[in-house]
Amino acid sequence: MLRRKGFTLVEIMIVVAIIALLAAIAIPNLLRPRMTANEAAAQATLRTISTATETYASSNNGSYPAGSDLSWATTVTPKYLNEDYTSGSRQGYQYTFSGTTSAYTATAKPCVCGTSGTKSFQIFTGGVLSADGTCASGSCA
Repeated sequence: MLRRKGFTLVEIMIVVAIIALLAAIAIPNLLRPRMTANEAAAQATLRTISTATETYASSNNGSYPAGSDLSWATTVTPKYLNEDYTSGSRQGYQYTFSGTTSAYTATAKPCVCGTSGTKSFQIFTGGVLSADGTCASGSCA
C-alpha cells in the first residue's frame, strides 16, 4: 500500500481558519496601546502649546496671541514652537487654536474616532487641561 506524505486540503484549511481567528482576536487588542499613546501625545502637545502661549504672553505684557490658528507660534521672532501644528495631523490628532488678547483655547481631536483616539482634549488659559468623553473627529489631511 502506497502511503503519501504531506497535509490534506482539509488540514490546511483548518490551520488557516485557526490563524484567522487568532488574528481577529489579537488585532483589536494591539490597537488599544497605540490609541493610548496617541492620547498621551495629544495631551503633551497641548501642554507644550499652552507653555508657548503663556511664554508669549509673559513677553508681550500679558497679552495672549489673538487668532484662530497656531501660525503665530512659528512665524514670530522668537519662535515659540519648534513644529508647525497648523496643517495636517500629528500622531492621529488634529490641533486647533483660538485666542483673544485675554484668553485662549487649544483643542486636539482624533482624526478617526476609535482608531487614532477615543477622546478629544482642550487646554484653556492658565494651562487647564480637560478631556471630552465624546469623540468628535478632526479634519485631518
